[in-house]
Amino acid sequence: MSGYRTTTVAVPGGDLTVGVWGEGTPSVLAVHGITGSHLAWGPVAARFAAAGGTLAAVDLRGRGRSGELPGPYGMAAHARDCAAVLDALGMDRAVVAGHSMGGFVSLVLGDLHPERVARILLVDGGPPLPVAPGRTPQEQVADTIGPAAARLRMRFADLEANRDFWRAHPAFTAWTPAIEDYVDYDMTGEEPELRSRVSLDAVTADSADLLTGDALAGAWRRLRRPTAMLRAGRGMLGGPTPLYPDLAPIAERIPVRTIDDANHYTIVLADAPAAEVAAALAASG
Repeated sequence: MSGYRTTTVAVPGGDLTVGVWGEGTPSVLAVHGITGSHLAWGPVAARFAAAGGTLAAVDLRGRGRSGELPGPYGMAAHARDCAAVLDALGMDRAVVAGHSMGGFVSLVLGDLHPERVARILLVDGGPPLPVAPGRTPQEQVADTIGPAAARLRMRFADLEANRDFWRAHPAFTAWTPAIEDYVDYDMTGEEPELRSRVSLDAVTADSADLLTGDALAGAWRRLRRPTAMLRAGRGMLGGPTPLYPDLAPIAERIPVRTIDDANHYTIVLADAPAAEVAAALAASG
């Protein structure tokens, strides 16, 4: 991977892990999804760095090698951690990219620290998701974290067993070294009891904050920084319905472009969509 290394940044409660691709001071800060890690950005970052840029991607509190960091969680807490990363890496003003929940964090970072954010690129996440008809916010939180909680409680005999779990995932019709690196990085513990690094407490708190908290709603309403969005044309599990099926209310606020052959995962992890995201970041810079 192009000039890839990791570093740590001191934040309340411990150290946050950050991956950096490229040379020099990063111009892009990238933020991953609710159960992801900085390696979700690996294919995008490698292409961005190969073109001469430098990108930093954070392991959010409660994920990756920041998995042991305690709460509080929530979009504002993650945004404060991201601001600490900007300070530590000398990023006076950055393009901020957010995938999935990272899009929500990016909007809140731009709202709380607009002077530090040049532009925001949302990647299949960011605009608030409505509560489903007939469901309360609390019920939708339970709906959201149910599948994630089941996976986070799983134990794997070895890395290959975890790879097999993800190879069977309907979103991944093609297996690549970048996807393998991403799923391997998530494992911790000792064989035959490997488990995800992701904190279930973090996932639960962040899911509730997304649906009932004020930080995201206010950031989307104010929209303090120039913002654009790339939407995956397919859904969470690769199905035909995107995560954001109705673009009209979003397109009234910000430019939106759909990457038709991508789903919620592959928009950053598969080669062709990752190249489009990297090109959009280069144009933003």
